[in-house]
Amino acid sequence: MAVTAEQILDALKIVQDPDLHRDIVSLGFVQNIEIDQGDVKFDVVLTTPACPVKDSLQDQARRVVKALPGVEGVNVNMTFNVASGKKSPAGQLIPQVKNVIAVASGKGGVGKSTVSTNLAAALAQTGATVGLMDADIYGPNIPLMMGIKKKPDLYGNDDAKIVPVERYGIKLMSIGFFIGEDDQAMIWRGPMVHGAINQFLRDVDWGALDYLVVDLPPGTGDAPLSLSQLVPISGIVIVTTPQDVALQDVVKGIAMWEKLDVPIIGVIENMSYFVCPHCGEPTEIFGRGGGDRVSAKYNIPLLGRVPLDARIRTSGDEGRPIVLSEPESPLAIAFVQTAAQMAARVSTMAMNEEEEPPVAVAPQPLRFFGKLRGD
Repeated sequence: MAVTAEQILDALKIVQDPDLHRDIVSLGFVQNIEIDQGDVKFDVVLTTPACPVKDSLQDQARRVVKALPGVEGVNVNMTFNVASGKKSPAGQLIPQVKNVIAVASGKGGVGKSTVSTNLAAALAQTGATVGLMDADIYGPNIPLMMGIKKKPDLYGNDDAKIVPVERYGIKLMSIGFFIGEDDQAMIWRGPMVHGAINQFLRDVDWGALDYLVVDLPPGTGDAPLSLSQLVPISGIVIVTTPQDVALQDVVKGIAMWEKLDVPIIGVIENMSYFVCPHCGEPTEIFGRGGGDRVSAKYNIPLLGRVPLDARIRTSGDEGRPIVLSEPESPLAIAFVQTAAQMAARVSTMAMNEEEEPPVAVAPQPLRFFGKLRGD
């Protein structure tokens, strides 16, 4: 007797998503079941291509269906449809962007931009559509770290929109693309910073994105406040180093985001340890356990630990993130695993989020870095 679709779905109900704590059938992940005599084919549609348990779910699904009487072959196609965090209100500035993930830190010097570029690159490698927005108006490092050496042409056929630069499959935008010289200082007051960030959102043709990673400046100033007012943020990733002086500032940053009612995705401990290239002995230069203490105190996940290594710095200076320049290295793997944990957390938060009323759209501000063509 040939197996039926109902039998297949019943069998798959024992396959549980470990983050959502529900089976893949009730979550709606199982789709497009096809039965050809003894051969069975179906899709498992995940909420992120960076799912860290994707292979495990595929193996479990194949195994339970293969055990059914009459089944000879099983083809489980793992695909994705990224879940949207923070429901987008009508008329929002970037309605085609599913998730805005802001990367923040309480203080400078913790490698936040390095983390941002590598997270974006890791997500893009999974097949997700990704943008990277440099919201650090005073110190824009993304152009250098993504290998943009010349000022790009930012205007296409549509005079009403700025065209983001594409590099390594990632759409990029930075104030660094607009300033005349690399050593030019941005001496701007808060309203001008707010206006620039608004224009990055309103006037840039981001298109449809699964993730827009926003590299915020350190601290609790104008840029993070502006971003939280302008668009619904799926969540914040906090970057820290293990030592106490960095953790003091992390605490302040977390307190700010809680007041703004922006969820915390998790914390990343950068420069966690140094591995001697000669003896292989790890040394915790900046102390130990800082990320763990933040995670425990605020009940937020520790998404990953990234070691201190000169190759990460070199790859950033050369404009090719370590995830791309040395993809098989332990350094790249650390970023890839961290990005997967981050994406899984974003999906979990989105799936568990209750419907919220639309937020008001901020009024249109003035533009501050030049007129668009056709104005």
